[in-house]
Amino acid sequence: MTDDPERIAATTAFVDAEAPPPEGRPTALILFGTNQVRPPVEIAAERYHRGLAPFIIATGGVNRHNGIVEGRTFRRLLLERGVPDDAIRYEDQSLNTWQNVELALPFLREALTAGLPITAVCKWYHRRTIHMLKTLLPDIGAFHAITWEPLYAGRPVTRTDWPAMPEGKRRVMREWEEVTRRVADGSLMDVVSADGAWR
Repeated sequence: MTDDPERIAATTAFVDAEAPPPEGRPTALILFGTNQVRPPVEIAAERYHRGLAPFIIATGGVNRHNGIVEGRTFRRLLLERGVPDDAIRYEDQSLNTWQNVELALPFLREALTAGLPITAVCKWYHRRTIHMLKTLLPDIGAFHAITWEPLYAGRPVTRTDWPAMPEGKRRVMREWEEVTRRVADGSLMDVVSADGAWR
């Protein structure tokens, strides 16, 4: 990766998963496993209480960094914030992003059957989540993503600061390389952002 501003801008635009649902439209949320559980929980709880997330899917098994069981931790924190248990589905066995989607497929299909579009809640550069949702659930239709900025070494990885942060640079470039390679080899379906949604 050079320090070429055009390449940095293109990489940032490519990995950026953000495509929020239209204002006021309820959707089902899928929270992707992470050891930084509070940002996704706050997003989900706030949207639930506004009537915009009647169905929340929490994913994640044992986190390799801190040992929490992500899906269970998401559920506990959502309950503490007043989200009722009947609005929450969770899986607590997945070990990676692919398994987050794979083990949540029954819940994703339940949401679609109920007429709810899907919204991923993920790190802003976690473009894999978008491709994996489409690959494992081809009939997902148009779907959305609400993103957040993770903290590494005490600093947020942002869309502007990542090239100057070793932790940010490593993660963003890995995302770009993996998605590009896997779309090219056919192991991930391609998606495009159009009219405010992933398709």
